[in-house]
Amino acid sequence: MQVSPSKELSPYIKHYLFLDNTETAAQKFRLFSDGNTGLVFSVKSKLISGINKYEIKEYLPASFLYGQLNGFKDLYSENEITLIIVVFQPNGIHQLLGIPAHEFHDSIIPVEDVFDKKITALQESLFEQNNQMRTELLNSFFNSLIASKTASNQFLIDHSLSFIIKNKGQFSIKQLVEYTGYTERHLERKFKECIGLNPKKFGNVVRLHHFLKLLKDKPEDTNLTTICYEAGFSDQSHLIKDFKKHTGITPTEYVHSTGKLTNNLIKRFSVSRF
Repeated sequence: MQVSPSKELSPYIKHYLFLDNTETAAQKFRLFSDGNTGLVFSVKSKLISGINKYEIKEYLPASFLYGQLNGFKDLYSENEITLIIVVFQPNGIHQLLGIPAHEFHDSIIPVEDVFDKKITALQESLFEQNNQMRTELLNSFFNSLIASKTASNQFLIDHSLSFIIKNKGQFSIKQLVEYTGYTERHLERKFKECIGLNPKKFGNVVRLHHFLKLLKDKPEDTNLTTICYEAGFSDQSHLIKDFKKHTGITPTEYVHSTGKLTNNLIKRFSVSRF
């Protein structure tokens, strides 16, 4: 279930996701980049990031922040879980916290390390509530954050994001420089600080998700090569290589996956052992 935040929060938060997995068998999930960072509350049981060399399960924090991802991350559950995910705008977490986004790059960080103690109270409050009340609690928490901060000038980043998204990730750095009037070096620095990815890498993620949308909406008689070119990939092998780098699977495997929970979170399969 996807829910929009309050109007005041829309510059910072894209949406909230409420996901329930009632299966008690061990499950594997795959998270990959969609150009946004996220905050995850696992309110029933903790997720597992893997097993170390001593065969000990490595549990994730009950609540954690994930930054921009280089590729994909596999997560596991051994019981039924309920996930509440706050999906931030590409530069939202930097605007809210004022912390350089590259410090979260390709990382999973306990929420206590980046938020104050109020986040613990929020986590406890979310446990027994329905989704409507959870939305109200989340809105209240994040509204208190923006109320206590001074507005920052985000025009360059907002202007650049608008250009990249409008062009569906198909652009050159030279075009972005000409559009914004800023140097490539300045753009690289601001993107690293505010988003956690440089402009080209962010554009690649946008292009990949544009391809996924075309793939989802395609007529039955449309082949993969046609969509590949429409999404701006030079050829099908380039598409498959880029797709596997981000997701770990091929476009065909993604299409036939029955476990798509969101665009960038897939329930891969049951696992027999941890």
